[in-house]
Amino acid sequence: QVHLVESGGGLVQAGGSLRLSCAASGRTFSSYNMGWFRQAPGKEREFVTVISWSGRSILYADSVKGRFTISRDSAKNTVYLQMNNLKPEDTAVYYCAADFSVPEIRPTQENYDSWGQGTQVTVSS
Repeated sequence: QVHLVESGGGLVQAGGSLRLSCAASGRTFSSYNMGWFRQAPGKEREFVTVISWSGRSILYADSVKGRFTISRDSAKNTVYLQMNNLKPEDTAVYYCAADFSVPEIRPTQENYDSWGQGTQVTVSS
């Protein structure tokens, strides 16, 4: 298992930026893919982005492409989500998750094995 802790959420105006972090522990960091998902009030949790164990493969949801950037730092066992040009519709609880089934990267949340507790992102208009 992997223990995941997100941080970096908060309140920001539309057009602003935030960087989320997800610190991982418990299993070799380079042995699993890492994804970000989000859940807005009254909606189902949805895929945002995923990065492969090596960092060489990345997938983004169309809704965030060009605005969000995922990265990982093996020295810190941390995955980041840089969010720029934020919109009110980005308001949600953001979760990081680990997928142990490498190497294929997958956007389906049912494939993920460990989840963080989530961090709230609120974008005001």
